[in-house]
Amino acid sequence: MEDRSFFYRDTWVEVDLDCIHTNVSSVKKLLPNEVEIIAVVKANAYGHGDVQVAREALAAGATYLAVAFMDEAITLRKKGIIAPILVLGASRAEDVQMAADSRITLTVFQKDWLLEAQKHLKTDSRLSVHIKLDTGMGRLGISSKNELADFEELLALDQRFNLEGIFTHFATADELNQSYFNQQFALFQELISVLKVRPKYVHCSNSAATLRFQSGVYNAVRLGIAMYGLTPSLEMEPEIPFSLNEAFSLRSKLVHVKQLHKGDKISYGATYEASGDEWIGTVPVGYADGWIRKLQGQEVLVNGMRVPIVGRICMDQLMVQLPHEIPVGTNVTLIGKEKNQFISINEIAKKLETINYEVPCIITNRVPRLYKKDGKIVELKNYLL
Repeated sequence: MEDRSFFYRDTWVEVDLDCIHTNVSSVKKLLPNEVEIIAVVKANAYGHGDVQVAREALAAGATYLAVAFMDEAITLRKKGIIAPILVLGASRAEDVQMAADSRITLTVFQKDWLLEAQKHLKTDSRLSVHIKLDTGMGRLGISSKNELADFEELLALDQRFNLEGIFTHFATADELNQSYFNQQFALFQELISVLKVRPKYVHCSNSAATLRFQSGVYNAVRLGIAMYGLTPSLEMEPEIPFSLNEAFSLRSKLVHVKQLHKGDKISYGATYEASGDEWIGTVPVGYADGWIRKLQGQEVLVNGMRVPIVGRICMDQLMVQLPHEIPVGTNVTLIGKEKNQFISINEIAKKLETINYEVPCIITNRVPRLYKKDGKIVELKNYLL
């Protein structure tokens, strides 16, 4: 790391924006020219940084952004993002004027919501909306042709609403068994066939479907997990047509090194006991940073060597077993590349018995984020200062 003068602890995240750019560009090349990319930057861009990723995705060829909630969209607007933004989740009907004023597109799927929203939208306002169809995900959406036809008609009667898009979400696009995916896709086609006027955007493909089924992308795709260089699932990895570049690294430093002797114990509960003379290093990262206690025993990289976490992980610190005395201040890599070794997010997800989506999301905002392009730091975000 080149400069640590903007924060005052020895733990940080590095986000390689070149990886984001390359992943988006690779998807762009895969798609027909007329297909647009909606870059999904919800949840602070999966923990990577919302505005930084949004800017890079747009520079790489995305034309639209998507978030989960209105708060996330408004935050992007306040940070200077002017590109179209779609809120994928439910919004409150009484907040529609704020959405219209901020040029934020809302997802709609309930007649009662629409009737209530009409009461809160000014006469001269214009609100873009996308209809959500439930084809088998079971979360949000319209699931019948009659309901969709009625909904379209209701929207058409009120010129304050601009029906800009319609979409669904696949539950199993990342699984090799395509039966349920095919069922959902067929239902989506059946439902949109009742529309009197097809809106500007028709989109159903998430990262997995985009990478696997280019014939069903319609005219827009929602690029989420793959934009960050992560595979939608391990089983579909062989079907990915290009290499994904993982953008997220988590790094720290040794802040203390000591020698233990046989019988000496480590951390809460005294669950780890030295079997002989051992060198132990302390690293200033813990479960309050998202490096949770279940990661006890996980290896980290010190000088390119894999060393295990020993004893229970504390709120702010953890200990590692070193092969020999190593100087204080030596870099520690918890996620990322160091010399010829690599600890991937997938490796951490396997240890946690979860999916890779969750790992960067749980690294908390008290860990500073460094943003790199061409190997140089271009921006730092410290949420505590």
